[in-house]
Amino acid sequence: MNQNEIKTTPPGSVIFCICALIFFRFVLSANLHGGTVVASYPFDDSAAHQSTGHYSPAADDALFRYLALVYSSNHPVMKTGNPNCPEYETFKDGITNGAEWYDVPGGMQDFNYLYGNCLEITVELSCCKHPPADNLPKEWSMNRESLLAYMEKVHIGVRGFVKEAVGGAALINASIVVKGIRHNLTTGMFGDYYRLLLPGTYNITAVAPGYISMTVQSVQVSEGKAAELNFTLASTNSSANEADSSVEHTTPVLPTRHQPLQPQEFRHHNFADMELFLRKYSTDFPSITHLYSVGRSVEDRALYVMVISDNPKVHELGEPEFKYVANMHGNEVVGRELMLNLIEYLCQNYGTDPEVTNLVNNTRIHIMPSMNPDGYEVAIEGDVQGYKGRNNSNNFDLNRNFPDQFVSITEPRQPETIAVMNWLRSIPFVLSANLHGGSLVVNYPYDDDKDMLTQYSQSPDDEVFQQLARAYSQENPMMHNGHPCETLYRDEFFTDGITNGANWYNVPGGMQDWNYLHTNCFEVTIEQGCVKYPWAKDLPGYWEQNRRALLQFIHQVHTGVKGVVSDIRDGTGISNATISVQGIDHTVTTALTGDYWRLLTPGTYSITVSAHGYKPGNTYATVSKDRVEVVDFKLTRLHSDAKGPAHSGPQPTQNPSEKEFQSLIKELSLGQGLDQLVKNTATENSFRYRRYKEMSEFMRGLNRNFPKITSLRRLGQSVEIRTIWALEISNQPGEAEPSEPKIRFAAGIHGNAPVGTELLLEFAALLCINYGNNPAITKLINETRIVIVPSINPDGREQAVEKQCTSTQGLTNAHGTDLDTDFFEAQPETRAIMDLIQEKGYSLSVALDGGSLVATYPYDKPVQTVENEGTLKYLANAYARYHPKLHLGNSGCSNNGDIPVGVMRAAERQSHMGSMKDYSMDFGHCPEITVYTGCCLFPPAKQLATLWEENKKSLLGMLVEVHKGVRGVVRDKSGKPIAGAIVLLNGGVRVLTGEGGYFQALLEPGSHSIEAVAEGYQQQRQEVVVSSYETASFIVIEFDMDNSIFGLPREFVVASAAASMTALVVTACIIWCVCAAKSNHQKDGFHRLRQHRDDYEDEIRLTSMGSKKSLLSHEFQDESESDEETLYANKI
Repeated sequence: MNQNEIKTTPPGSVIFCICALIFFRFVLSANLHGGTVVASYPFDDSAAHQSTGHYSPAADDALFRYLALVYSSNHPVMKTGNPNCPEYETFKDGITNGAEWYDVPGGMQDFNYLYGNCLEITVELSCCKHPPADNLPKEWSMNRESLLAYMEKVHIGVRGFVKEAVGGAALINASIVVKGIRHNLTTGMFGDYYRLLLPGTYNITAVAPGYISMTVQSVQVSEGKAAELNFTLASTNSSANEADSSVEHTTPVLPTRHQPLQPQEFRHHNFADMELFLRKYSTDFPSITHLYSVGRSVEDRALYVMVISDNPKVHELGEPEFKYVANMHGNEVVGRELMLNLIEYLCQNYGTDPEVTNLVNNTRIHIMPSMNPDGYEVAIEGDVQGYKGRNNSNNFDLNRNFPDQFVSITEPRQPETIAVMNWLRSIPFVLSANLHGGSLVVNYPYDDDKDMLTQYSQSPDDEVFQQLARAYSQENPMMHNGHPCETLYRDEFFTDGITNGANWYNVPGGMQDWNYLHTNCFEVTIEQGCVKYPWAKDLPGYWEQNRRALLQFIHQVHTGVKGVVSDIRDGTGISNATISVQGIDHTVTTALTGDYWRLLTPGTYSITVSAHGYKPGNTYATVSKDRVEVVDFKLTRLHSDAKGPAHSGPQPTQNPSEKEFQSLIKELSLGQGLDQLVKNTATENSFRYRRYKEMSEFMRGLNRNFPKITSLRRLGQSVEIRTIWALEISNQPGEAEPSEPKIRFAAGIHGNAPVGTELLLEFAALLCINYGNNPAITKLINETRIVIVPSINPDGREQAVEKQCTSTQGLTNAHGTDLDTDFFEAQPETRAIMDLIQEKGYSLSVALDGGSLVATYPYDKPVQTVENEGTLKYLANAYARYHPKLHLGNSGCSNNGDIPVGVMRAAERQSHMGSMKDYSMDFGHCPEITVYTGCCLFPPAKQLATLWEENKKSLLGMLVEVHKGVRGVVRDKSGKPIAGAIVLLNGGVRVLTGEGGYFQALLEPGSHSIEAVAEGYQQQRQEVVVSSYETASFIVIEFDMDNSIFGLPREFVVASAAASMTALVVTACIIWCVCAAKSNHQKDGFHRLRQHRDDYEDEIRLTSMGSKKSLLSHEFQDESESDEETLYANKI
């Protein structure tokens, strides 16, 4: 499209792009091209459509020239105007008007400007359109600064909101008109607008149908950050404006300081109304909110909590957890409504108000509007001092229902209390306030006294609590005066508007004391108004009195000291380490990630940290008033010297990260943990089938984009020379980590069933994308070696046809062989997979196929009995129970009917020899299950998204299951690991220990016998209990030397051997002495013979008597020969 409208029908991709440009209301854009080096700006064509040389200016021509110069001036080649391309062209300052260069009708940059709110230029990046890959670093270097500088210009000009004068509703599609520039833009769905302008003075008008336009004159736009200009338009139907149909300001109304938006609606919310309010804000602000329930009330109402944070669903290292709890007494409702107001305030002002943005970005704020929703439903508006609705539905006061340090609470613990206690134990809260009504004061611990007397009951952190209490009261204009409710309680006075709880009156079983004594959380109780259930018309006044105090109290979570306690060797966070401050008899502990927060008043403190198995650490820290002091500790393990720790026994030790991972596996195995992980790892994908080339590029892309956690391998090639790929995903890909379980996912053994291939590609993408972003995925990858083989039979896949549910086309490889019957090393594809299987070390394998809906376990070959069948069936069941259809057993497939729980032995489905599953069991010692994902072998691509949703939880579940069973290490008494030892499971299945003596075996839940055998050692046996929801039982097997030889005791055999050797040595010595004496005599005679050879020659002949052999042997003997050699020669 262009100024003269292109009348041809654009293709679908262009239509989609056009819709996106209009819908998303982009502000600034660049369209990147190649072929020369220049920045081109609108218009790209002209009414005359002259082929070249006709300058076609836009209304914002000066602005476009500026934006193009921003890019070119930061580009070392472009700014010269001489790109030195083969088609020699020069451009002054490296920029050009599009039409002046050459006429381009239907260009995207003109469409952006004319039909969207977006200013776009076109940037030609290089002379070569498709340069060699090794040129890309150079291109990046030349364009990096230009790209960044251009992006920064999205923040110039004027920005703001256009809203209704009454009610403050956003006005959508209101026009923003700048006098002198014949180009308008419109507001977005929140009434927001962004108008790029050069520095200068402008008259700007907001116009909306049905509203009186508003003009702000002499708006100063400076270089740099955009000026903020908000418009409030009155309806033309308003009687107040009938006399004056237009309002024009002659002086600028730019605020000198940003004014945050205030809540617009004040009323009481019953439970249904409150629930809808919370759901609405959770939906409208998904990036900063997370709505959850910690439990349910007696009458089954949810105890909702709204989290507001920049990453609301997870605890971020170093970011404190804060909470407000309101409406504990059902008839004390001010806190309930203020919490809804606060949610609205934080959400509406995030990103525009600096204070709100800072709090939300650096704090995880939990807001529970009602702890007692049942009581609220029976309370009465207008109640001043009453009790109706105060207690829960069982008529118990929830603020007298917590365990107490001084007295025994005999009343039964209520569901609301239990839910809150469990909630507080699960999150490392730092600071909290419990919001009540009936007075106007901040009450701090302790709430009761050991003698139950009305007297000051001081906590070890009394000074801290006073500081916290004052932070709230001093921001409330009425509270800090100390005379809260003179008409109701004439004699009541609180200095500075704060009080020690017990000094006011005793409250045994209170929530604030329990927080302090049993968690890391410091909590105060805030009475927010003299009337417990005020009339709705009075609610705006309560907000005005408390809004600053509510924010200021949240700020207090960022005082004192905070830090991370970690292992000095590997930096692993140490959980449950104790932080103590000299002179204060109260400790806090580190969170699972090793981070801690300790609220303190200003001063210098001696801080000590201690952790089990580590040497304590100590340092001094000086705390200031308005900011937190960061104090990190790195602890050294006990017995970490070069000699290593002494082995006191076969009990394994655990580091904090192991305990944290155990907690994760338990969390994912129980309740909604895995469901939550599925929700938290949603990825956007337009599902389609990928042929071999695209699949290969996808695999390479994963490896290139995530090189630290992936390793891409070529296992081999198919008959038609297509690569069979394997992608390893791990925190140390390609490196041996024998202590970690290894899992294999494979698909595409039958080319006509490609669903599994697409599922595994998406699974690999999910893992990579969420690594470092989702804590659970990150930990699973860090502790697991994952190998994904998406297509075993790429040749068959190329022949298969979509929407063929029963066709065998593509089932076999190019040689016509069904690869799942060929694990005898005949075909190249099977040889490649056999080599992979024989690498060993795998604990589990999952193969995906199609044409049915069932999970099968070994064997495919007909066998009478299957060793360890219970475990194999359990693994198949694990996949099935995570699948929404499989576990039902009613597949709906015509070819397999009803199958109990969706699981069966493979041979019962279709018995055959030479399967991958059987080879994995027999030669890889790895259990493999095969999952048939659907009745149709090659369903339409539009069904892939549904199939992914059905299998996503099961695939993630397998990453959890591989960490169960039993694992351990085999070593001798000195601690030396023994590789190659045989570990027998229940007397049958064998597992070999690998490098480091490690082994792992998956076992069904229950008791199991573990035996270990190694040559030269005594056989060892242990009993283990395997859980369905906990990580593998870790055992250490220590071998003693085998003391039996030939069935006899080692001591007897050694003594007998020693005696025999002694006798042999004595005998040998006697023989040697006798022989040596004889040898010396003969040697002396022959020596004289040599000296007088001529004189005794005749005698020698007579003496030798024909023994020529003896004569010759001595005739040539050298005098250097030893006595033994001489003796030997004489004997010959």
